[in-house]
Amino acid sequence: MRNIFISTLADVAVTNPKIWLLCGDLGYSVLEPFAARFPNRYVNMGVAEQNMAGVAAGIALSGNTVFIYSIGNFPTLRCLEQIRNDICHHGADVKIVAVGAGYAYGSQGYTHHALEDVAIMSALPGMEVFVPCDPTEARIATQAIAASGRPSYLRLSRAGEPVLRPGQPKDLRRPGVLRPGRDVMILASGPIASACLAAADLLATGDLKVGVVSVTCIKPFDDEFVHEVASGARLLVTVEEHILRGGLHAAVLAALSLVKDRPPVLGLAIPEPTGKITKAGDREVLLEAAGLSGETIAKRVRSVLG
Repeated sequence: MRNIFISTLADVAVTNPKIWLLCGDLGYSVLEPFAARFPNRYVNMGVAEQNMAGVAAGIALSGNTVFIYSIGNFPTLRCLEQIRNDICHHGADVKIVAVGAGYAYGSQGYTHHALEDVAIMSALPGMEVFVPCDPTEARIATQAIAASGRPSYLRLSRAGEPVLRPGQPKDLRRPGVLRPGRDVMILASGPIASACLAAADLLATGDLKVGVVSVTCIKPFDDEFVHEVASGARLLVTVEEHILRGGLHAAVLAALSLVKDRPPVLGLAIPEPTGKITKAGDREVLLEAAGLSGETIAKRVRSVLG
């Protein structure tokens, strides 16, 4: 995803001379193509994310569109006050790009695990939030936020994600159907959608139609789409590589809060840390421990269906 992001941003910057890119002293072997083509619009800010956010706000308020790029929690939690005060409360056209969503940097430990970022970014005033599931959505999301004129958060996984969404969707603010179904609807946020598709294959029978939907835009959220898929479904399932609070599950429950006769909603997510580290390993190991493999998702859905 990160390679698709930077190639797309470079393409946009060709026609839009107001596009800037700031990074926090990383992205080597990824960001060089942009830096080489647009040296006057690329700045390595060093390991100084709070300063990077403030400088980005200043450049944006001078009439530009500024992307800031770093790993997981570094461009979000480390400079949260600057994002809130300098970017959001001024409506600055700054795009925060975090690579390493969820457990993407699994072996690096919890300092690199982005598990609360969607909730925090969604709570900020005026911020739009995109969580693409594959390279196709990453490209379209990059183009969308480059043109939106408002503070944006783009949550990317690391590399090597398969293409899950066919075609060229025009608007990621409306969720996209990855697999049609009607009885059980699995709403997925991000690359965990691939595990959801595997779970759907295990669950589907002649009597049970299981659908999978990629919910890319967490804010603004498409309440109407959720109402549509909830109508007639036996069960809604939300799956996210994030804690349960404040992410996709919370948005779905809020959308359905006034809907009568809605189906039950099963939320599958990363368990909140208890203060004791019980598992270490790469992304697959940690997802398995969190109950987010395809087999485990299918097992948990079966237990609810009875």
